[in-house]
Amino acid sequence: MNSFRPAPAWLADAVFYQIYPQSFADSNGDGIGDFDGIAQRLDHLEWLGVNTVWLNPCFDSPFGDAGYDVADYLNVAPRYGSNDDLAKLVDLAGRRGIRVLLDLVAGHTSAEHPWFRASANDPDDHRYIWAPEGRSGVTPDGFVASPGSRPGAYLPNFFDFQPALNFGYARESSAEPWRQPVDAEGPRANREALRTVMDHWLSLGLSGFRVDMAASLVKDDPDKAETSRIWTELRHWLDRTHPDAVLLSEWGEPEVSVPAGFHTDFFLHFGGPTDGLALRSLWSNGTGTVNETWDPLDCFFDPSGQGSPRPFVEAWQRASSALGDSGFISLPTANHDFSRLNCGPRTAEQLPAAFAFQLTWPTLPAIYYGDEIGMRYIPDLPDTEGSVLGPRYNRAGSRTPMQWDDGPNAGFSTSDHPYLPVDPSPDRPTVAAQRADDTSLLHLVRRLIALRTTTPELGAGGSVEVLHAGYPFVYVRGGRYLVVVNPQRGQASYRLDGIRPGQSLEASGVGIDGDTVTAQGFGFGIFDVSG
Repeated sequence: MNSFRPAPAWLADAVFYQIYPQSFADSNGDGIGDFDGIAQRLDHLEWLGVNTVWLNPCFDSPFGDAGYDVADYLNVAPRYGSNDDLAKLVDLAGRRGIRVLLDLVAGHTSAEHPWFRASANDPDDHRYIWAPEGRSGVTPDGFVASPGSRPGAYLPNFFDFQPALNFGYARESSAEPWRQPVDAEGPRANREALRTVMDHWLSLGLSGFRVDMAASLVKDDPDKAETSRIWTELRHWLDRTHPDAVLLSEWGEPEVSVPAGFHTDFFLHFGGPTDGLALRSLWSNGTGTVNETWDPLDCFFDPSGQGSPRPFVEAWQRASSALGDSGFISLPTANHDFSRLNCGPRTAEQLPAAFAFQLTWPTLPAIYYGDEIGMRYIPDLPDTEGSVLGPRYNRAGSRTPMQWDDGPNAGFSTSDHPYLPVDPSPDRPTVAAQRADDTSLLHLVRRLIALRTTTPELGAGGSVEVLHAGYPFVYVRGGRYLVVVNPQRGQASYRLDGIRPGQSLEASGVGIDGDTVTAQGFGFGIFDVSG
């Protein structure tokens, strides 16, 4: 394990809230969310109890991939406002005890970035990965023909308009002379550029970064050893220069990413040897965003009762054992690339049990905007800024406007043409309606966050003992709190051995008779067993 400075103390208590900025709140009526819109809605976040927000990319971009194609790392996209507007948002959030993280796209830029335009016309520029034309004029597999005067082709990182920055290759090959080592001039310049970008924003008050495609830097790096060395180098620099800042990785393999230098990694719908099985085994019900290569599975949070929490529990145990106290694992409800909790046949009544689990498990919870009111994944939307990745994989359905009230566009915008269509359902959930209803999902999520925040045993550092990895899912936190979760439609019981639950801290549909706990369909409960 590398000798990093311990994570900032604030991170252990983080409750993340992910904001897709173009869909959260539009302050100027142009149909696209912006920084001022987020600032005007900070009261909601403060009331909810979240304390750390991360924003999807807001740098200047042609938006071929919703901002993940960066054209300028040091300036924000005008559609969101100015750098000063972002600084004001960070200040206003900080006054409410909310930290703000940015999304850093480290492995590629837009083809419109000045770095790439220069490289496409200069054969001696090695900021990107260039291969010469073959003898027949054919570009190598996976490469894209040069758009400039430079002959040959470049390697993209995702879409063709996202050229991969050159961080070198872990393995060189005489047959492919474009494979530069990681200490070549181009890779060194890109590592320095990452420090420059990070330093720029951290100096303006940001609290860190969620790093996009963090495992993608060094190419042909099968064990990610060389990519890990880059992040280790950057973490040591961060520890020296910005010790209160954090790095979160889009990697999906905490056993590798955290020892490499990240403070936190997410369980994702991809990543690691099981390709994201841990997260998908919880939430993915085969609707919404579906990769055709995924093996079909019955997820645990499904009314059929055919799933199991074991894939998740076992993955968490492996990762947490490897990490020790060196970092954290984060469990999201959803994200901008993956289906919302309320997706397909899943109904609103199934969501409370999901939050009861997510907010009492020893991971850092990450709530995707709108999930706290049960916003639906909206199917069959048009391809918007690169949202469609496959016949069953349309990310737009998870990116629709936040639903604030019953006004035009659900209070998101006064525009006749919002960024994406609002949920057309007449009974779509809204913040205003749920704020007025003490029995709503929103109020439950708020209470669960408050319970977690005021109860160290329920946080990321508290111990967990799994009593029953089935229906109901039963575990004890910190030796003091019994949690019972039954995501299936049918009733389920479990016999407790020597545990006598006392006060109910939060429960719905769970009863205790002697030594047996019984949970009705979609029931959950949190009980104090310290007495």
